[in-house]
Amino acid sequence: MDFRKLAEKARTCRRFAENRPLTVADLEWLVDCARLAPSARNAQDLRFSLVTQGDTCKKLFALTRWAGALKDWGGPHPGEQPTGFITIFMPQGGTELTFYDVGIATQTIQLAATSRDWGCCIIKSFDHQAVPSLLQAPADLKPALVLGLGAAKETRVVAPLPSDGNTAYWRDAQGVHHVPKRTLDDLIIGRL
Repeated sequence: MDFRKLAEKARTCRRFAENRPLTVADLEWLVDCARLAPSARNAQDLRFSLVTQGDTCKKLFALTRWAGALKDWGGPHPGEQPTGFITIFMPQGGTELTFYDVGIATQTIQLAATSRDWGCCIIKSFDHQAVPSLLQAPADLKPALVLGLGAAKETRVVAPLPSDGNTAYWRDAQGVHHVPKRTLDDLIIGRL
């Protein structure tokens, strides 16, 4: 697949096909892709917790919050919830560069998941106290992001930015998830 098409297709997914669960091997492959990505100073400080087990998966799901812009939607319903989670951990004393590494690893996982028609939801809104305990993380690490993963069950498309400039994502009557994006000319401030 052309990389630009892959990047366009890699929209956040919030509804998954629970009848097609991901395996630990699937999540390991995603982390292996992230392992190969660049890392500031090549420090490789990030660590990953993989969850596919039913009970732990449900408990972790309950510690996350979904789609703040969709005010009338409380998150994925049963049958549409993630079948796997990757939690990205960073050192407690991580530097600004560590946050860049979190972003690089996250985007690598998102693109890798999309390349296999899996959905990925990058979640920052989660219980930062309860997640490390549930996942039995070492005390010297803190969770940076939780990634909800599974076989994608929703259509996500890039949409033109409306004339009022509102960047909020939305769903149409058919449940298609629209993500407004600025034009390339809006973003480029100079061509020197």
